[in-house]
Amino acid sequence: MSTATLGLDETLQKYLLEVSLHEPEACLRLREQTLELPDANMISSPEQVQLLKLLFKMQDARNGLEIGTFTGYTSLRLTMAMPKLKMTCCDVSEEFTRIAREHWQAAKVQDRIDLQIAPAQKTLDRLVDEGFEGAYDFAYIDADKTGYRGYVESCLALVRPGGLITLDNVLWSGSVANPEDTSEDTVALRELNRWIHAQAPGRYDLSLIPIGDGLTVMRKYN
Repeated sequence: MSTATLGLDETLQKYLLEVSLHEPEACLRLREQTLELPDANMISSPEQVQLLKLLFKMQDARNGLEIGTFTGYTSLRLTMAMPKLKMTCCDVSEEFTRIAREHWQAAKVQDRIDLQIAPAQKTLDRLVDEGFEGAYDFAYIDADKTGYRGYVESCLALVRPGGLITLDNVLWSGSVANPEDTSEDTVALRELNRWIHAQAPGRYDLSLIPIGDGLTVMRKYN
């Protein structure tokens, strides 16, 4: 819901990018193309994706799971940065992922990305049924907000002990803190944040980081 970090004015956002962002040209081209789309606000902010890249590189991640691929910016950035990384990406849109495929191919990372066009929960359930529990180093969730809780529960099975589960849009432009906002997505995220917080003891380390539109990072225990 935000292509920049929540709460920063234009001047400070520009400064943040100037002194921290190192974005490959191939990723910049895809981001600029995506920002021309009517649904451009669905792309993750570049500073947030750079943080994800740092976290996942610190893991020496080899297998990643993405729920909600859109035009492929995040998966492009991650696979370009980590030559040994393979990703399973879930989305329902042929239209948007067609753009992703073009840019993955141009960057020569397409052979390391397995794109599943189907409802994400269906794909996650199948992976569990096929024995992929604990097979992934990380998961990044950025899809339909009412589905987040199911995705988290599935990822807690699919991600290995010590692995990371990350969620985008958890601050939802600040709406989650406004009790008068009772829209479906806002209520779903508000309840999700409370549920994740309550479930953390004994299951995972937790931090909600105010970058982009709010990023939750969970590190799964054994």
